Amino acid sequence: MSTETPRAAREILRQAALTYHETPRPGKLEIRATKPLANGRDLSLAYSPGVAEACLEIRDDPANASRYTARGNLVAVVSNGTAVLGLGDIGALASKPVMEGKAVLFKKFAGIDCFDIEVNESDPEKLADIVCALEPTFGAVNLEDIKAPDCFVVESICRERMRIPVFHDDQHGTAIVVGAAATNALHVAGKAFEDIKIVSTGGGAAGIACLNMLLKLGVRRENVWLCDIHGLVHEGRAEDMNPQKAAYAQATELRTLDEVIDGADLFLGLSGPGVLKPEQVARMAGSPIIFALANPTPEIMPDEARAVAPDAIIATGRSDFPNQVNNVLCFPFIFRGALDVGATEINDEMALACIDGIAALARATTSAEAAAAYRGEQLTFGPDYLIPKPFDPRLSATVSTAVAEAAMASGVAARPLEDVEAYREKLRSSVFRSALLMRPVFDAARTASRRIVFAEGEDERVLRAAQAILEETTEQPILIGRPEVIGARCERAGLKIRPDTDFTNVNPENDPRYRDYWTTYQEIMARRGVTPDLAKAIMRTNTTAIGAIMVHREEADSLICGTFGEYRWHLNYIEQVLGNADRHPVGALSMMILEDGPLFLADTHVRSDPTAAQLAEATVGAARHVKRFGLVPNVALCGRSQFGNQETETARRLRDAIAILDSEPRDFCYEGEMNVDSALDAELRERVFPGNRMRGAANVLIFAHADAASGVRNILKMKGGGLEVGPILMGLGNSAHIVTPSITPRGLLNMAAIAGTPVAHYG
Repeated sequence: MSTETPRAAREILRQAALTYHETPRPGKLEIRATKPLANGRDLSLAYSPGVAEACLEIRDDPANASRYTARGNLVAVVSNGTAVLGLGDIGALASKPVMEGKAVLFKKFAGIDCFDIEVNESDPEKLADIVCALEPTFGAVNLEDIKAPDCFVVESICRERMRIPVFHDDQHGTAIVVGAAATNALHVAGKAFEDIKIVSTGGGAAGIACLNMLLKLGVRRENVWLCDIHGLVHEGRAEDMNPQKAAYAQATELRTLDEVIDGADLFLGLSGPGVLKPEQVARMAGSPIIFALANPTPEIMPDEARAVAPDAIIATGRSDFPNQVNNVLCFPFIFRGALDVGATEINDEMALACIDGIAALARATTSAEAAAAYRGEQLTFGPDYLIPKPFDPRLSATVSTAVAEAAMASGVAARPLEDVEAYREKLRSSVFRSALLMRPVFDAARTASRRIVFAEGEDERVLRAAQAILEETTEQPILIGRPEVIGARCERAGLKIRPDTDFTNVNPENDPRYRDYWTTYQEIMARRGVTPDLAKAIMRTNTTAIGAIMVHREEADSLICGTFGEYRWHLNYIEQVLGNADRHPVGALSMMILEDGPLFLADTHVRSDPTAAQLAEATVGAARHVKRFGLVPNVALCGRSQFGNQETETARRLRDAIAILDSEPRDFCYEGEMNVDSALDAELRERVFPGNRMRGAANVLIFAHADAASGVRNILKMKGGGLEVGPILMGLGNSAHIVTPSITPRGLLNMAAIAGTPVAHYG
């Protein structure tokens, strides 16, 4: 990697963050209507006079607010900006990007709608009055980034006066994830809560809440030694004390961290960088547990701790080390469970259930769900895997259900679940209908360091994707293009990567392998009219052909091209070089991520007018690729004809394709021929053809003509709000993919993850 000064690296990140927040529209949130408002009747139902009926129902029974309004799925994130991340007291307005970000996480991970509310009020009692007055609007309140000890006052008042859950995530979210990590760390170390000595640094809200939680898990009060910037919290100390700290005051003559660290089983750091020294770690108990949670620089770096204690069990707050203690493991799911049962509060039972759920999830490494989501990766419980990953799709179903059950068992659920297992399954399925769909592919790609060659290496989108690939994956990008152009564009775009320093660069104008490339291409194409002179010209000017030759020569594992130019032009050279009797393109599959889930379309680009055999081949390929996303394929072969009601040529081809598929056992469900509405509406399909073999809505549509597939794809992209992943080129063993000119850097990153998965992972 290139060497950048810390200042330069910070500037690059700063510019990227500002661009992210500013474009294509300011901020990270928007409000969208959930009901149609297309005509006068809709207006009369949405507002006057129809809205009065909903108002009267709520007047007569306040619980009806969750039936007739969004309140039951709406959370307020409230802050006065007095303790924002590592920024301190920056004020309410400056805290808004953070609160918007928290709202995005609620929506992303748990499907919870959220308003961020920034309040110019530093008096904790007045702030509590404001929050309490918001109760009619929200189903729950997440207090955020309020300084200690004010946060204790605000939360206490709100919890006492409000009949909805109030949760200060900086305290309790951190405490819950620490509790889960500690539960499993002690399991690995063979120790018990009631026997351990804890030394903690940091007397703020999070630190105090973590200690309170550890006491609830069985730690003895006398075994807790709390230090802050002034030293040990001890009886008789007056400096910087409050009731929360005083609860942990020790009756001792010891005064410093260095004096109390001897024999500690668990170090809990929520303080600052470098607070814990290696020589102090060496004096801790055997198999020491070190939670160094200061961000961005922990109290001690993991390698420093392990240098003196190789058996140390370490967690940090950073994503680049194992065991990241991240509140996102907790807060979306504890609110999800609380909202879904109409909880009036989030109590200790719910918090402990959340801890148990998170901890058990890390130990359940043989889960079928985890295997589908993290295909190809071993999630082995142990010192480096104490808690699940934030993108583990099992979290929603496991943790939210545990919280909901605890709320019901403790008597705070106003709307108890009628069927817990049905609720669990609903949560499980909702995860796979989100943008988290790409996560299994990314994690499978991390099991092999594949070399991905990009034909259009000078394109800024490719450059941005290449930097993301180096940051987020183990793949090795290879960019074809002139190095001086690539370097200048990286510089202009504020990217830190550089040719032949961070990635391999192939210069079509001057590469030492030029002769090898053109002779290889000429040998392949000699009997198809390609002369040596033509081969030389193509290897100087055609970057798609160059990339295909690199894959053919095993200098790269997969090619991505198509950021400009026509699809079939690129396909021509790929077929020439990489196609053969056993491996040939069978279709292009586009995954459209829609609000209600993914929909796969084929064939959008390869076969304009496929034969029945080609339709069957594309169907098999599509089903295989759909499984890569942890989904069960449900395939509909679609056309104008509906189960034999027309005798058109395309209808006959679809029927023949079904016959071909029926000739061998298949490990996926398929049906056809049918209209698209029948494919997506199970009730309509059952009326048209009772007893058909499909159940539920199709998630894969195979079309008899590329015009239909391409048209549906473009309508979903432009008018349906669909986000495309693909097109995925099927049939070439993952050796090449052709994107479209509209692709974004994120789309290229997604395609690199798909290309980065070894063929063995998906058959």
